Amino acid sequence: MANDVQLGEVRTWYDETGDGEPILLLHGGFVDSRSFEPAVAGLAEHFRVFRMDRRGHGRTPDVAGPLTYDLMAQDTIAFLDTVVGGAAHLVGYSDGAVVALLVAVRRPDLVRKLVAISGNFHRDGVLPGVLDGFADEEPMRRLAARYGEVSPDGEEHFPVVADKVLRMGREGPTLTVEELAAITSPTLVVAADDDAVSLEHTIALYRAIPNSELAIVPGTSHLLIVEKPAEVYRLIGIFLTTEPPRTLQPIRRA
Repeated sequence: MANDVQLGEVRTWYDETGDGEPILLLHGGFVDSRSFEPAVAGLAEHFRVFRMDRRGHGRTPDVAGPLTYDLMAQDTIAFLDTVVGGAAHLVGYSDGAVVALLVAVRRPDLVRKLVAISGNFHRDGVLPGVLDGFADEEPMRRLAARYGEVSPDGEEHFPVVADKVLRMGREGPTLTVEELAAITSPTLVVAADDDAVSLEHTIALYRAIPNSELAIVPGTSHLLIVEKPAEVYRLIGIFLTTEPPRTLQPIRRA
């Protein structure tokens, strides 16, 4: 069921499918919630699945001013309070993972379990030159065409949004390991073995969150949810629907 809701200055598009505990899927930058299509049917067997297009993405229009992770976290908190009506599992990919981490830090009461896929908690975690790669014309043309399929602002507005997304990526996030240590939600950190976020940064994220698990998906890049969706969503499904077994030789968790 598709709908929209006014979140402050932004009329935000969202979709709701299934029954059970609520789960909110947070998409990456330059794209929208359609990127989670392979996940919805499986998750809806267990959960009430929400997808929202963040400001300036997909079916949610752009608004004047810059895009920031702080603003998108505020929008997400408002969505959880207004539409979901309380706590949900959060699954964020790339920029969506950053937003999920910010929500977990600022409003732990709204996060049941947390999944961060290929996300960075600090701008320094992105490998040098990755954001510069978006200057290539061919990838940007494909992204613009995909944006234009649904955006109320039209394909011609995509360069404006793309510039905002790139600037946001270069300026933030700036979370610290001390802030991450305050996250109380059980957390699954997922990344590719050849990700745009450095492996060292991903490990630092995993180590900083007390109740966390780590999964590295082999043979994938930052686009792992497209390259190996079955493997990624199987890991997430197990994490969300089961309790972890008691490990027999714990070290970090001892």
